[in-house]
Amino acid sequence: MATMHLSPRDKARDATEAERLEQLPNIGPSIAADLRSIGVLHPAELAGRDAFELYQALQHATGRRQDPCVLDTFLAATDFMRGAPRKPWWAYTAERKARFGAV
Repeated sequence: MATMHLSPRDKARDATEAERLEQLPNIGPSIAADLRSIGVLHPAELAGRDAFELYQALQHATGRRQDPCVLDTFLAATDFMRGAPRKPWWAYTAERKARFGAV
């Protein structure tokens, strides 16, 4: 499968527009591949998932610690798919630190 690089204007404006993981704000080819590797194939699946559990699943699947920014990205993606407005992943850093401390 070829990698897909979408411009910001091609990203979903809300959850109903997201048909591919790469259409989600903050999700590029690499993170989309990470999500697929842990069984998330469609953006709608993220609405019912816990970002921290996804982060832990990715660490388990790869056998290595993931950068905490990945958790921020998963927080942004799950929040967006639950109907929240688009926000950059770094808008979730303070929330991640408050909820999970050092990961």
